[in-house]
Amino acid sequence: MFVDQVVIEVEGGVGGSGSEAFRRESGVPRGGPAGGDGGHGGSVILEADPQLSTLTDFRYQARYRAERGQHGQGSNRTGRSGGDRVLRVPPGTQVRDVDSGEFLGELLEEGARLVVARGGRGGRGNVRFATATHQAPRRWEPGEEGEVRKVELTLKLMADVGLVGEPNAGKSTLLSVVSAARPRVADYPFTTLVPNLGVVELSGYRSFVMADIPGLVEGAHEGRGLGHRFLQHIERTRTLAILVPLDDPAPQETYERLRTELAEYSSELALRPHCLVLTKADLLPPDEPPPAVEAPEAWGIHRLSSVTGEGKGELLERLWTHISQLPRDVPGSVTSAASAGVEREGEIDPEEAAWWDEVDQEL
Repeated sequence: MFVDQVVIEVEGGVGGSGSEAFRRESGVPRGGPAGGDGGHGGSVILEADPQLSTLTDFRYQARYRAERGQHGQGSNRTGRSGGDRVLRVPPGTQVRDVDSGEFLGELLEEGARLVVARGGRGGRGNVRFATATHQAPRRWEPGEEGEVRKVELTLKLMADVGLVGEPNAGKSTLLSVVSAARPRVADYPFTTLVPNLGVVELSGYRSFVMADIPGLVEGAHEGRGLGHRFLQHIERTRTLAILVPLDDPAPQETYERLRTELAEYSSELALRPHCLVLTKADLLPPDEPPPAVEAPEAWGIHRLSSVTGEGKGELLERLWTHISQLPRDVPGSVTSAASAGVEREGEIDPEEAAWWDEVDQEL
């Protein structure tokens, strides 16, 4: 299951307390202060890991705490600082403070880090309080508490290829036959309720990630059908494969309608590279020529049957060749009608969050 959004509680480690101690030297009955400082508490840090593609692990543990710092010791020894707690998340994860609504950041590149809860500072030992007039202070400081906050992690699906089409265009079937993903497949609209990811493996240790984006309907950019909840997932796919079934009575109109929906949602999405895939070729009578569909802006037009395998190998090779020539960086967030009129970057619509919870419960 693809998890879109989770809330976790993070807590930085408590700083160690400073020490009250005095030197004990032979012949020196009243040695000076020798209490060391406490160690700093560890921080909770998010780190982008390309090996991950979901936030599922956070469903099973919702609270994370970094290690506390050790107390200072005599002989002016500083306590050991607590270790950081590093939580690995998929690239593309956005982070928001639940209580304040503050957008904390977004992790896009491999190894990118974001501190979400800082550890407390270690307290000072009594050696820090010695002065010319007060040479044997008994004063010391306790360590500071670590930062505690609830953060919301939101993942916008990241993939090399995004499958786009109306309900029942054959997207889930294609994903299931070219990867190990097992999306729900049935002959009714909106079979796919959440985005599905699959890794397509080719010969020569080549692979790319394909995403089955739930079906678009006319007016999706206005929220109709499943609306911009799913259009937003296309924002970071490097290229699109627009699927139109050959049993469609008007495939040219369907293709143009899908292109219009993308353009209405975002002018940048309208410029995203795409190919046209004419699916369900097995449903055409052998003696009937396929309908002609013009797609001058597409980088390729392919005929495919996920049932018989016709055209599958050629399509995957062409997709690989195309995406291998694209910049490795995933495109950034686009300016969309939904984000302009409904939510700003980094903000989560409460109704949308509740909707995702309902989907999770159904699945």
